[in-house]
Amino acid sequence: MAIARRRIDPADGLAALNEWAAGAIPPSDAALAAPAVPRPVIATAVRYSLEEVTARAPGNSVEVRVPPFGVTQCVEGPRHTRGTPPNVIECDAATWLAMVTGRLSWADAVSAGRVAASGLRADLSALLPL
Repeated sequence: MAIARRRIDPADGLAALNEWAAGAIPPSDAALAAPAVPRPVIATAVRYSLEEVTARAPGNSVEVRVPPFGVTQCVEGPRHTRGTPPNVIECDAATWLAMVTGRLSWADAVSAGRVAASGLRADLSALLPL
């Protein structure tokens, strides 16, 4: 199986992720406050972490969407080729990065309605935090 080429340099991605972690607003307060981290840093951290998930679980059966910053396909299994994939995970950047860094668990994010997950394989609990 071919692995997608990285577009974000791992050193730059890790630096952005660390900068986000140092300045992030707790997920429960994110809707109430202005972001403390610049948008380009958030974008780089999200894109890097999506690439990292794909590198750790290559495949095409699950689509992970973090609008407006990025999308990836990961996890081995049946490949979809047209239309909306059968396994989709979508959340905002603050929730995604909180799960990636371990500040928010997958189960807590799903139960709080912060993650929309549909399909039998739409579960990243084994991959997060990174």
